[in-house]
Amino acid sequence: MDWTPGGGLSGDIEDRRGSSGGGGGGFGGGGIGIVGFLFLLVISLVTGRNYIGSYLSGHSSSPSTQQSAPAAGSRPVTSESPQEKRAAQLVSWTLDDVQNTWTKLLPAQTGKNYQRSTLVLFRGRTYSGCGTAQSQSGPFYCPADEKVYIDLSFWDELRRLGGSNADFAQAYVVAHELGHHVQDLLGIERQVRQLSAQHPSERNRLSVDLELQADCFAGVWAHSTAQRNIVHDSDIAAGLQAAASVGDDHIQRLERGTVSPESFTHGSSAQRVGWFKRGFQQGTIAACNTFKTGGAVPTTDSAE
Repeated sequence: MDWTPGGGLSGDIEDRRGSSGGGGGGFGGGGIGIVGFLFLLVISLVTGRNYIGSYLSGHSSSPSTQQSAPAAGSRPVTSESPQEKRAAQLVSWTLDDVQNTWTKLLPAQTGKNYQRSTLVLFRGRTYSGCGTAQSQSGPFYCPADEKVYIDLSFWDELRRLGGSNADFAQAYVVAHELGHHVQDLLGIERQVRQLSAQHPSERNRLSVDLELQADCFAGVWAHSTAQRNIVHDSDIAAGLQAAASVGDDHIQRLERGTVSPESFTHGSSAQRVGWFKRGFQQGTIAACNTFKTGGAVPTTDSAE
């Protein structure tokens, strides 16, 4: 992927890595709350979907009343390895590129203006509008404060799961989380939350559809980068490997040796790869209607 490391971080980044860990902030469910009660290690590592899934399951996503630590803002990082510095710069570059892309695409394709999100870098533990954020939960998007939260140590976990942590694989994760922000702006997240409350038995299926659409939106951004000759075939391969590594079936098989499709909340490896490829090939929001197809793996020649 063609990008140049160096320079300062994006103005849309809130760097909390120099803080002591952020406020406590309890979630509605107690403990670590939104991600605390089911398959914590298994599904919380899948690019943040656990926060949305648990949010849809009835946990509160309102800002915590127990947050006591002040906002860290762009407090300087006290120590940073060269590898971490480069990773932060890559996240920063991707954040700006994805958001600049959606600033053009969203009004052109939907008539709605794009409102920029903020990305929070943290280490270990911090607070969010959805409660406490912890590194073991993986990257996630919080609809309550419209921010993306990432601990850069996740890239090591992604590699442990069998995914690539090449530059574009990391960029895919950021683009996926910003895909949730696009869903939020379009009102899709709210509609899914309402449907989940009305039809509890459909929560997992709706969660899968929501996640796969975010994968497709990441593909839409990748389509733009390919048009601008920023990414190449090897980059897309790394992104597909990352998408496959965070499939529910792959993680369940890795962590416990068995697969339970009825418990999926993010989609299988084939689904995640398929929807990313669909967004990449077609480059439109309309191509990403996972709810219409029930998340089925799209064929390469299918079109909306």
